[in-house]
Amino acid sequence: MHAAKTSLFNQPKAVFAVAFACVISFMGIGLVDPILPAISEDLHATPSQTTLLFTSYMIVTAVAMLITNWVSSRIGAKTTLLLGLTIIVVFAGLAGLSGSVSGIVAFRAGWGLGNALFIATSLAAIVSSARGGFAGAIILYEAALGLGIAAGPLLGGTLGTISWRGPFFGVSALMLIALIATIVLLPRSPKPDHHTSISAPLRALRHRGLLTISLAALCYNWGFFTMLGYAPFPMNISAINLGWVFFGWGLLVAFFSIIAAPRMQARWGTARSLYAAFGLFAVDLAVMAIWTDVLAVLIATVVAAGIFIGINNTLTTQAVMMVAPVERPVASAAYSFVRFIGGGLAPFVASRLAEEWNDHLPFAIGSFVVLCAVVILATGHRTIDQADAGMTGEKDVEESTGEPEFANSPAVA
Repeated sequence: MHAAKTSLFNQPKAVFAVAFACVISFMGIGLVDPILPAISEDLHATPSQTTLLFTSYMIVTAVAMLITNWVSSRIGAKTTLLLGLTIIVVFAGLAGLSGSVSGIVAFRAGWGLGNALFIATSLAAIVSSARGGFAGAIILYEAALGLGIAAGPLLGGTLGTISWRGPFFGVSALMLIALIATIVLLPRSPKPDHHTSISAPLRALRHRGLLTISLAALCYNWGFFTMLGYAPFPMNISAINLGWVFFGWGLLVAFFSIIAAPRMQARWGTARSLYAAFGLFAVDLAVMAIWTDVLAVLIATVVAAGIFIGINNTLTTQAVMMVAPVERPVASAAYSFVRFIGGGLAPFVASRLAEEWNDHLPFAIGSFVVLCAVVILATGHRTIDQADAGMTGEKDVEESTGEPEFANSPAVA
């Protein structure tokens, strides 16, 4: 029996429990998009003050990534997952109770801590438990990411028509369900056989391939979160309509993560596929920059961005997990630390540029920074090609033995 023939949906219940929690967790990324203008108006805050909801969330997530493996190697993967989920439940609820932008920003920071503990461990949990090998596990993880990103804005827009507080309470309730499902369905993880140093993710960045892909992802995330965090303001439409716009965008993220990215990788290789996706995303942002004040164009380009983001998310995650000669949870933490820095800073910088200059400049800067990702990635072309060869070798092992090559590796324990 060949593992390659395993259905993406023929997975243990524990995998679906973690994947569901991932969907809810990733809702938090796009959840606030439709309610940003409402929060700004109701709490009398400027766009730059409001976009700090993204900045505090992403920056704390990035920095906290540095301690996730230190924590999980001492208390175990399941306990770390449950700790992260609990923190999200609490701080999402507190954000909904807040009466000021500064309060929401602070609670989003706490939410980011829980998000970091959950994200870094959930990927390793899915990789170690899923049937169908490493590539299949990554696709499943990215599918959860795409569905969460798609559902988040729609939930935010729907509940946001009642009150901007609604989306926060909604995520808190859904994450509580995910927490209970994870407690019941995910088996207790074995006690870690060694402790990971708190400096391990930073030391992992000494590896040229990991650092190269991480820096390229930082630049790409700058463009991604410029679009995600700032585009709702110049659109100037209702919360529910914003929800539908970003729902369409999220559906494309999910589809191209699951369907298109693996096919492109198989046909053209990871590096060439990423050059194309980065380049086209830069063009998309450039069109936003030119026609920012034309609503139809802005909506179309935001939705179309889901195509390139879906491809990039899957292929960069897949590549970084293959090139680094360290445990996969450590590689994930190091990579996420770098890329989320870009995602955290971009919305605030974009809104400040718009306040000081105009609405066009943030997207123009975003386009340029994404082009920088192409240049950075090109310096590691050979390393990425070697990673592709490694993935091919892994698939050959799975097809000959019926077991993932890494199934008993401590890298995914």
